Amino acid sequence: MNPERSERIEIPVLPLRDVVVYPHMVIPLFVGREKSIRCLEAAMDHDKKIMLVAQKEASTDEPGVNDLFTVGTVASILQMLKLPDGTVKVLVEGLQRARISALSDNGEHFSAKAEYLESPTIDEREQEVLVRTAISQFEGYIKLNKKIPPEVLTSLNSIDDPARLADTIAAHMPLKLADKQSVLEMSDVNERLEYLMAMMESEIDLLQVEKRIRNRVKKQMEKSQREYYLNEQMKAIQKELGEMDDAPDENEALKRKIDAAKMPKEAKEKAEAELQKLKMMSPMSAEATVVRGYIDWMVQVPWNARSKVKKDLRQAQEILDTDHYGLERVKDRILEYLAVQSRVNKIKGPILCLVGPPGVGKTSLGQSIAKATGRKYVRMALGGVRDEAEIRGHRRTYIGSMPGKLIQKMAKVGVKKPAVPAR
Repeated sequence: MNPERSERIEIPVLPLRDVVVYPHMVIPLFVGREKSIRCLEAAMDHDKKIMLVAQKEASTDEPGVNDLFTVGTVASILQMLKLPDGTVKVLVEGLQRARISALSDNGEHFSAKAEYLESPTIDEREQEVLVRTAISQFEGYIKLNKKIPPEVLTSLNSIDDPARLADTIAAHMPLKLADKQSVLEMSDVNERLEYLMAMMESEIDLLQVEKRIRNRVKKQMEKSQREYYLNEQMKAIQKELGEMDDAPDENEALKRKIDAAKMPKEAKEKAEAELQKLKMMSPMSAEATVVRGYIDWMVQVPWNARSKVKKDLRQAQEILDTDHYGLERVKDRILEYLAVQSRVNKIKGPILCLVGPPGVGKTSLGQSIAKATGRKYVRMALGGVRDEAEIRGHRRTYIGSMPGKLIQKMAKVGVKKPAVPAR
């Protein structure tokens, strides 16, 4: 291992955004800020040496003395090229870690008094074990992360210097800026290797989970594609046999039903969206059955059909008297209710509640009201209902889901406002 130097140096400082450069790392940088370009020009007159220090916040356009980390990398400028748009492309090679003891801004650029970081005495046996483990772990990481070329592992095995090995691993890890800076600030190589092994372990766990999810999605896609392919083959075979020549297209039939249902705009848009989804599904899939049933119920609902309400109170009284003997107070209350309805187009009045033991005529009174007003009659039994979903309707995700009882009854009679005695 090469001995670290500890002498003090005075050197120009180049602030970097979201980049941490390690020793022995060769990297191109694109410099656009005027102050940074002047810093590079000063470095060219300073043995081509420059100190690369990351900004604490990448969003800071004009960093100050307090906006930079205190540990950076002394680097050598290998090549500098001015581009037509005014920016400068510079190729640098990291040489050694250094800590800033005093940072100043002379108006032209940043400059610092710094000292090289010394590496403490280490246990070589422990370091040898850490190096082997780190290489093995990095090999497993490369197998899962396809973004890193396998050649990196070959070059890693040829590195004898443990410090350089750790920095090379860190350079290829997708670490956050704070983690990269933490690695840079660790002068103890063993500590650096242990830190990187912990980060690799975390990344490997994430990549394994990602791989499992990707495999599940792939299997599901393969299954869906296989079902679609087989269904298309079945259609082609049936067409060749002449079995489907006269068969109507189910999706087209549903489209015609949607157009004929005279739905409100929102309902029609929803039905058409579900139909479009159905066209993309395999006809044999479970979800296609659910979507098809949902559309069937939507087209069955009487969106605009309604009974023509009669407002003849004399006829209503005759019907009530003919169908029922006595019950004068009940019939008077019903006629009063119908009289108010005949005078007011929109009524938010009470729901009529008929109370009595079985057989006194509650249900037949409901039939008489329907006959007197000219409404369709449908009876809804709520006895024994314990789940409100039977009235409100089930979510589509449930197996055997159905709309609520009221929607079912309206679809059955085919009108929007039937007379519905519930008991």
